[in-house]
Amino acid sequence: MILKKIDQLTYVWVRGGVRIWVRRGVRVWPRGGVVRPRSRPRARVLRTSRYAAGAALTAGLLAACGGSSDVGSSSSSTAARGGGTTLALVGYSTPKKAYEALTSQFAQTTAGRGVSFAESFGASGAQSRAVASGQAADVVAFSTTPDITRLVKSGIVPGGWDANPEKGISSDSVVVLVVRAGNPKHITGWDDLVKPGVDVITPNPSTSGSARWNILAGYGAELKEGKSPAQALAYLKTLLTKNVSVQDASASAALQTFTGGKGDVLLDYESDALAAQKAGDAIQLVYPKQTILIETPIGVTAKSAHRTQAQAFVDWQWSTAGQTTWAEQGYRPVDPSVRKQFASKFPTPPQLFTIEFLGGWSAVTKSMFAPSTGKVTKIEQQAGVPTAS
Repeated sequence: MILKKIDQLTYVWVRGGVRIWVRRGVRVWPRGGVVRPRSRPRARVLRTSRYAAGAALTAGLLAACGGSSDVGSSSSSTAARGGGTTLALVGYSTPKKAYEALTSQFAQTTAGRGVSFAESFGASGAQSRAVASGQAADVVAFSTTPDITRLVKSGIVPGGWDANPEKGISSDSVVVLVVRAGNPKHITGWDDLVKPGVDVITPNPSTSGSARWNILAGYGAELKEGKSPAQALAYLKTLLTKNVSVQDASASAALQTFTGGKGDVLLDYESDALAAQKAGDAIQLVYPKQTILIETPIGVTAKSAHRTQAQAFVDWQWSTAGQTTWAEQGYRPVDPSVRKQFASKFPTPPQLFTIEFLGGWSAVTKSMFAPSTGKVTKIEQQAGVPTAS
């Protein structure tokens, strides 16, 4: 019997290979997503009874064990032999397989000989807060820059983490609209998402970096169409309160909800959707005319006992070999030569924009996602969605 704390609200109880997800005080869809009251009432009643039992059990377990680690998933790769170095890699949920490929290939290099990795993956915000609270990490890789700067402010990551040609960005992606095979709802762009009867899945922005990228992609798309900031915010309010039915804790959980049959459209990383498509899921990617360039940061912690090896890995993933691996795993390389090599694999939307178009992360975080005053936070609170981080 194992109890894992996924974030501040979500726990998973594992017994005999069966997982029961429990979100304290909130009814849940499988894997911890928040269910709107309007979503499939009959199914929800059945699921609620199941999770209510799980909640009671979890409460007892929590009281007995005093809580547990804030880890979404963990694994070990390229196990060191003969007393080698083990690096703790803490990352956001979706690039788990990419990092498995990267760490495996790094171990075959001269710099990586004898280096193994203890990996932890989960919702980006939750992972960042876990490291800030003491979770061991040599390398951190998150969805958004604020999840790194949180650690810079606390002295865990040095201030010069982005003082390199890549500006600390490991790879890129874009927000795409994922639909069912054949695109039965005829989704072509952002305006289609707020039509009556369109069920949208996206993670919770209080825990997920992916969710923040998704929300900002929709907001920026409205601005690109010539709408005012007020109109763009009204669009988000309609989307989040009338069309989004499930908000999971992470992008990976949201993808599982969608491929499990819930929803008409999933807002997701291009990389995540490509991996699902490659795995045989019956989905299609729709590239909206306007979308945001996702830039995911990576850094080495200041007090790592293995800074030399950790920095060697981070530097290697920026090499031609490392960037080629990123591209092969569905992520847009930041190295210009490798990006050119894979140009045909990654289409460029006509009105692609970056976070700078919206004022940069500092301004956006304060304006949109601040715990009590953020515009998106207020919309979520009014909709009854948990916003505790």
